[in-house]
Amino acid sequence: MTFKKQDFVEINFTGKTKDNTIFDSNIEKDIKEGSLKSPSKPFVFCLGEGMFLKGIEDFLIGKDVGEYSVELEAKDAFGLRDSKQVQIVPIKVFTAQKINPYQGLVLNFDGKMGKVLSVSGGRVIVDFNHVLAGKDVTYKIEVLRKLEKKEEKTKSLINFFLRQDFPFEIKDKKLILKAPEQAGKFLILFKDKFKEILDLDLEVEEEKSAEKKEVPKVEKKAEEVSKEEVKKE
Repeated sequence: MTFKKQDFVEINFTGKTKDNTIFDSNIEKDIKEGSLKSPSKPFVFCLGEGMFLKGIEDFLIGKDVGEYSVELEAKDAFGLRDSKQVQIVPIKVFTAQKINPYQGLVLNFDGKMGKVLSVSGGRVIVDFNHVLAGKDVTYKIEVLRKLEKKEEKTKSLINFFLRQDFPFEIKDKKLILKAPEQAGKFLILFKDKFKEILDLDLEVEEEKSAEKKEVPKVEKKAEEVSKEEVKKE
């Protein structure tokens, strides 16, 4: 049986540029070779939901468990370089955050990654193109299995969106997610995604406590970071 959209698959992978530079992997030896900080464990994602590179997701639909080599042109990988993405940013934007800009510095600007190309007087030229924009890439992929159990799919989706595990139970068409007090308002933002992908209605049960507990920090994706949170990468 071949994979279709919204199937959950578990893979090992390594992404390289044409000069064999490793830029992404979840395989221990390749992580070390590429000096990466990514975790060494199989990656689970739902096909066709933008959880991995679109070119890879499109390739895997119609495939089966096995090993593949996928070559992607720049336009199907991280996009072509766009001169409009090279912009002048006033130096006061940096000084307001107590940051001293220098050539090569990579920062988050309003949820967009930018690399400082040059600093001259009060002007800083920043490149907002993806670091791999304009580059053809190759992925070596080993599809280990297709997930079948709804509990496994649910756990992987919770971990992908929330970057941590939360206790949960599934009752009929309901996903009851148990979380610390005050966390519910954030978690409910993913209600539509759980419904769309798993056909489950998300409910959050906050754990009450007489003692005030600190709400666990949930890792933010780049697109959720504001100007006030510009920080060094």
